[in-house]
Amino acid sequence: MCGIVGAIAGRDIVPILIEGLKRLEYRGYDSAGAAVLHDGRLERIRRVGRVAEMAASAATQGLAGTLGIGHTRWATHGGVTEYNAHPHISRGEIALVHNGIIENHEEQRRRLTELGYQFESQTDTEVIAHLVHHYYGRDHDLFRATRAAVAELKGAYAIGVVALASPDQICCARMGCPLLIGRGEGENYFASDVSALLAETRRVIYLDEGDVAAVTRDGVEIVDREGHPVTRPERLSTVAADAIELGPYDHYMQKEIHEQPRATADTLEGVIDAGVVPALFGSDAATVFAEVDSVLILASGTSYYAGLVGRQWLESLAGIPCNVELGHEYRYRDSIPNPRQLVVTISQSGETLDTMEALKRAKALGHAHTLSICNVQESALPRASRLVFYTRAGAEIGVASTKAFTTQLCALFILALTLAKQRGRLAADAEAGHLEALRQLPGSVQHALNLEPQIKVWAEQFADKDHALFLGRGLHYPIALEGALKLKEISYIHAEAYPAGELKHGPLALVDDKMPVVVIAPNDSLLEKVKSNMQEVRARGGQLYVFADLDSHFSATDAVHVIRTPRHAGLLSPIIHAIPVQLLAYHAALRKGTDVDKPRNLAKSVTVE
Repeated sequence: MCGIVGAIAGRDIVPILIEGLKRLEYRGYDSAGAAVLHDGRLERIRRVGRVAEMAASAATQGLAGTLGIGHTRWATHGGVTEYNAHPHISRGEIALVHNGIIENHEEQRRRLTELGYQFESQTDTEVIAHLVHHYYGRDHDLFRATRAAVAELKGAYAIGVVALASPDQICCARMGCPLLIGRGEGENYFASDVSALLAETRRVIYLDEGDVAAVTRDGVEIVDREGHPVTRPERLSTVAADAIELGPYDHYMQKEIHEQPRATADTLEGVIDAGVVPALFGSDAATVFAEVDSVLILASGTSYYAGLVGRQWLESLAGIPCNVELGHEYRYRDSIPNPRQLVVTISQSGETLDTMEALKRAKALGHAHTLSICNVQESALPRASRLVFYTRAGAEIGVASTKAFTTQLCALFILALTLAKQRGRLAADAEAGHLEALRQLPGSVQHALNLEPQIKVWAEQFADKDHALFLGRGLHYPIALEGALKLKEISYIHAEAYPAGELKHGPLALVDDKMPVVVIAPNDSLLEKVKSNMQEVRARGGQLYVFADLDSHFSATDAVHVIRTPRHAGLLSPIIHAIPVQLLAYHAALRKGTDVDKPRNLAKSVTVE
């Protein structure tokens, strides 16, 4: 969601702020702004719309400074207006940017109003600016004022603060939202995502929960949530600057769809080289896996659908009971803890608030066996988990997840094989067969990508539709869910997915000649059942769009459109069939002219509840 960048240097930092905000555009936002200290003045510019509009205004007004903060906002409290855009300024002396949601903002707003503060926005963020100003008035120590202010906040936040009377220091703090510091030579930076700083540095310090930091040109001072001075390790980011460049592609989503052969190969490299070994998940994974008797997967959105596929792999291969829950539902219900359960959290960013809070809830209930499947090193979920498996999808910029999804599926399949072997359910010949299938997987993904010209033709027929149904069975029902999600989130076509057998229990009432029905129909044990469900659609005049395997026996007609993926890939088939539904959504969105990479109302990293 929202993005933060800040810098302090001996040169004009406005270009740093603008470039950083541009690199954060993928997170989703509706307004942008910056504030800088210049010649003893606190100057601010805010605009509704894209960073480019804000940057143009900054250039027109000659915005410049050696210390400043920038922000892209995704509206939560208050509408999309310039008054609600960040940075917020308190009494002309304190400027602040904020990611997250402050849960006790109404209580603090009443208190601050009684203290004489006037509010110009509807946001919860302005509360923090006034709180910092209130404490700053005591002794003009920005670091101390920031620590005092955040101590009174309930909720999630990453903030950056500057003060007119403190031109040599920026302060920042985090709780529940990502924030990191970038180290330079005679200048330093901070941001909510390392991608914002890659043009300047790869040396980063990740702040822990509750940390507050004072950043100067020459150094960084950090205290933990108890106020004790701490040193956090400096790391060299492995994200390459060119990984977040668009290159020859028209959109990041297109680029990331086509990067999936490489992403799956990179993610599978460990198991291909070493075989099925617990060490892929951490040094003490063998001990943990030997103690577990069930699995609980916690995730949201696309990661949740990956978990639904993973459940079937875990139960069929490893013979271990598995449940999958949405993080935001799990954390608020009365669940029955099982100390021997392996809690698996899945997140592309590793910062998904719903999933992070669900993990905290699980640990509070006594769950000690925790595993994170994540694409971003040093993010919150891996740091909070005992075990971790990093997918190697590379930077994913498009809001609609593609390569992160398929690499999560790879990770879950490896987990299922590992637990199966641990539990004595994976014979040597079966292991060899699965490893060979994994070796062939990137090539099969590429073959699925080669279907793009045919899928483009289908997309033309979807572009004028208002609704669509997706059907699948067994392992492929979650792929139908994912296909419907992709279509609705980037093309704005209303789409729903059902297990194909559920069609006759209600959804069939929706079917007519204006309702395209997409069917995931691999050549597996449920194929004949799926064919029967397709006949139910045809009898009601529905138009069928069938993704079948090369070795399936389907005959195309005027009302039954068929595209054949490679030969049936067995248990790995869901990964192959994820590719065409991604391409269908992408090309339908192109035909409709929507913003593919930044769909309305959505954000990439969901760090609010």
